[in-house]
Amino acid sequence: MRKLTLLLALLAAAIAISCSAAAAGGAIRTQLTRADAGRGLTRRQLLRRMARRSKARAARLLSASASSSSSPASATAVPGKGQVAEAEYLISFGIGTPPQPVQPTLDTGSDLVWTQCQPCPSCYAQSLPYYDPRLSATSAYLPCVSPACRQLDLSSCGALDWGNGTCVYTYYYGDRSSTNGLLETDTFTFDSGDDAAAAVPGLAFGCGWFNNNGAASSNATGTGVAGFGRGALSLPSQLKVDNFSYCFTDVTGSTPSPVLLGLPANLYGVADTVQTTPLIQSPGAVPTFYYLSLRSITVGSTRLPVPESAFALARNGSGGTIIDSGTAVTMLPPLVYGLLHDAFVAQVDLPVTNDEPLCFAVSGKKKKHEVPKLSFHFEGATLDLPRENYVFEIEDAGQNNMCVAALSSGGGMTIIGNYQQQNLHVLYDLADNKLSFVPAHCDKV
Repeated sequence: MRKLTLLLALLAAAIAISCSAAAAGGAIRTQLTRADAGRGLTRRQLLRRMARRSKARAARLLSASASSSSSPASATAVPGKGQVAEAEYLISFGIGTPPQPVQPTLDTGSDLVWTQCQPCPSCYAQSLPYYDPRLSATSAYLPCVSPACRQLDLSSCGALDWGNGTCVYTYYYGDRSSTNGLLETDTFTFDSGDDAAAAVPGLAFGCGWFNNNGAASSNATGTGVAGFGRGALSLPSQLKVDNFSYCFTDVTGSTPSPVLLGLPANLYGVADTVQTTPLIQSPGAVPTFYYLSLRSITVGSTRLPVPESAFALARNGSGGTIIDSGTAVTMLPPLVYGLLHDAFVAQVDLPVTNDEPLCFAVSGKKKKHEVPKLSFHFEGATLDLPRENYVFEIEDAGQNNMCVAALSSGGGMTIIGNYQQQNLHVLYDLADNKLSFVPAHCDKV
């Protein structure tokens, strides 16, 4: 009977993988919620949290890049009491029949989709109930001989307690956090919010219930992680969509942000403001990441005296520039950050109150002060940032400050953060290896 159960699970997974995009019936739409939304935080608190999370995130991504391994999960980490980095955006969907709500972190820097599951002897607290496979009519464990299990860097065959031959996974992140559990398949249901829902059967995910080393706050981490990277186990890959997009609303507000998977080729129509740049890869690079070809940065009228090699992806996989959903503010190599810092100081006639992030004191009743324009020049595209996408205004104890939303990454990688992506509709074209972006009213996308 056990062999028959495993065989049926294999067949179900194979059928689902081959036709998951068709089952979705076209584009899938769901919503993102900012992890800090509704928490009553001041702007100063928001900036501090964004800076702390970005530093932790950069350390994880740099660790993955430095390892030059096949995926960020196998970065040079060892088992330990790490923490899953706090979330930026949580994606909402349901798992099971009937659907059980989950809210994992949207992560373009990893591949595995996982959520905390019952029974859960070693889970962090979350506001939603833990997913319970026993309550789903469509839940099935995947055997260790399944293609999905073989995509994992660390997996083993379960003992009798879990079902002989069941895929047991361990997934490490570069910040030493991890999840451990059983690899399963179930139906994912995406609710677009307009009385329409797309149900996709047989998607593989980690049922994390042995040992999830995560932050204790559900508002910080959600129920797990939804990998949106380029690997075979990521949600876009399993849905077999040619593209996906998101549009981040104002990070200081509470309006949900849309995420869409599988879009029409003419998404932007004939908009003349669309910018497009290649997604690049290198044999030695982490295949999960979305690398871009950044050429230079301009502050006001000053192009930073940085060679293109400072942003380039090396053949051994080190360095490079990535666009990332999970990093709040843009992270720059120390030399580049120093030059950007100095360029702003030279062009802004205000006292400096902090060096990282760079902040200026705005005196008098004038709450806003002119700042030089900030532009990122990519291959074939230029991202001219509006003020609200790189300046963070703070009023604290009667003192007005304006801060530049950028930090030193502490290494050779450049990371384009989500603060710089506000009110941009960003499209990842997976079929043609391109990234496009256009200014948008994200609450109307």
